[in-house]
Amino acid sequence: MFDFSGTLFRLEENDSWSEHLVDHTGAPLDVHAQAELMRRMTAPVGRTVEMDEAGIHAWENRDRDPALHRRAYLDVLSKSGVPDPVRATALYDLLIDPNQWVPYPDTGEVLKTLSENGIRTAVLSNIAFDIRPAFADRGWDTWVDEFVLSFEVGAVKPEAAIFEYALAQLDVDADRTLMVGDSDVADGAARDVGCAFALVQPLPTTERPHALLDAVRKFDLL
Repeated sequence: MFDFSGTLFRLEENDSWSEHLVDHTGAPLDVHAQAELMRRMTAPVGRTVEMDEAGIHAWENRDRDPALHRRAYLDVLSKSGVPDPVRATALYDLLIDPNQWVPYPDTGEVLKTLSENGIRTAVLSNIAFDIRPAFADRGWDTWVDEFVLSFEVGAVKPEAAIFEYALAQLDVDADRTLMVGDSDVADGAARDVGCAFALVQPLPTTERPHALLDAVRKFDLL
């Protein structure tokens, strides 16, 4: 089982982002502000800005409900140097566009090899939008047996229910399953239901060429 964000794919800005990455005066955000903004938009756990009670509710339930997801991230953007609601909305739309997500260099190879070796796989993600197009557009969806997305199943990591659902869909026992993810808290909770766990770092895609291959090889899956 693989996490999506920071594990198989990473959200990385490109030229289409530049017109929206500006502050309240219209000046471009500096490289450090941009990096922090991307971190806040992709952090798997924990609140990244101060929030009121309604904001906390939206943040804590963002991956169960697309409407709350939108509200939560527009709040984060407005408090992270992008106060203009038009620009914040444009950035949010990039966040939920599967085509904006960049695969790690070994993602396709790992999924293809596991599939060819008869090992069933699932993409198990806390997310509020459909990520299947990111795989289908590359022809990789044929190598993924199940997509278990929190907003579709009504459970989020680290809750046991989402791991148990994925295991049932794969029809495999936990003690024969490896979870690979970038969060020891969220993804690592798979250990609580009996799975093995491999941690990868959510580095820029150019800086992490073979972590997925290393993870599955360590557990003798390749």
